[in-house]
Amino acid sequence: MISVRSFLLPPVNRREIMRYAGVKTETPELSALLEEALSEAVPLLAGKACWSEFPAAKDGKMLNLGFTGTASESLQKHLTGCDRIVVFAATLGLGLDRLIAKYGLLSPAKMLMLQAIGAERIEALCDAVCESIRQEAAGDGRYPVTRFSPGYDDLPLDVQTDIFRVLDCSRKIGLTLNGSLLMSPSKSVTAIVGLSPCAGSNHNNSCSRCGKTDCLYRRTTP
Repeated sequence: MISVRSFLLPPVNRREIMRYAGVKTETPELSALLEEALSEAVPLLAGKACWSEFPAAKDGKMLNLGFTGTASESLQKHLTGCDRIVVFAATLGLGLDRLIAKYGLLSPAKMLMLQAIGAERIEALCDAVCESIRQEAAGDGRYPVTRFSPGYDDLPLDVQTDIFRVLDCSRKIGLTLNGSLLMSPSKSVTAIVGLSPCAGSNHNNSCSRCGKTDCLYRRTTP
């Protein structure tokens, strides 16, 4: 069964937006630019997600996820103790993409701020999706670990194709994947959430767990 739901997003986190924008010191000019960008972007955002649950088991050097298999060592380690997973896809819709394209030539600075807003908002949406998954899992006596997306560490990006297939993302939430594995709308995320029968198995979501040390958005603190 595929669950589909629309989400109301929580208030924006200005500090996170500035971090995504690469701003180390906020100035009055940047604050004004952020407010302008927020006033245009927020009304266009429409958080939607779909997800489904599958069994998970180690099969030799492979990890059987129910809908696909992977040899990713980092995901296997991340899912230690998990006997089931939830796979989800989430998107903010096309409105923000169109606004970003509009300001691509008109105002590169505003375009950058809009990109940062999108990055913060999609993370907030994913957090809301994971909270919904946590509440559902509690009814079955299971506890989720933090999400893990294709492209993280050694999990191949082409796992996206299996996720899109099994969740029917195009029909469920209007999310598509092209031949280069780029999603449209661009402010979208797919991820795997492990479910463990043991409480206290949640993992720290710090960037320190990820082996991709060249990420532009890597946090220096948890």
